[in-house]
Amino acid sequence: MAAEHKQIKLTQEGFERLQRNLEQEQGRLAEATRILQEQMEASADFEDTGLEDAKREKVMIEARIEEFEDTLARATLITGDEHTGKVELGSVLVLYNEATKQDMKVQLVSAPEATMRGGSLSKISDDSPVGRELLGRKKGESFVVNLESGKQMKYKIKSLD
Repeated sequence: MAAEHKQIKLTQEGFERLQRNLEQEQGRLAEATRILQEQMEASADFEDTGLEDAKREKVMIEARIEEFEDTLARATLITGDEHTGKVELGSVLVLYNEATKQDMKVQLVSAPEATMRGGSLSKISDDSPVGRELLGRKKGESFVVNLESGKQMKYKIKSLD
């Protein structure tokens, strides 16, 4: 239960995207409530599949709204003012994948922000294997990530903003 009160660090972009997602789900809830009321009025049989589907949809939307509201309530914005020269939450960096010989521009973010769709950059969660290895590293450093499959990936930090 203690983790439920933990602060969640979000970028400004992630915070705004989360707010938009919340507003979108609140609109979906209003529509789901209307549909449920119509189903209830039209159905004398409470075993009606349409009615059960409408109830399940409404419950799922309410759960997503609750999750968004909880995340926003615990959110702390990452300002990016404290550039330490090390990778930290909110850092934008270019990683070179030695296996694919390709660069990828990514941003290190908290897990709730990494799961949100949209945004201008690919997101890497600080809870992921790559994210955990990135934290605290500097430009030019190479590192190896041990994946759950037993495979290893080698990366180099080419730039850090």
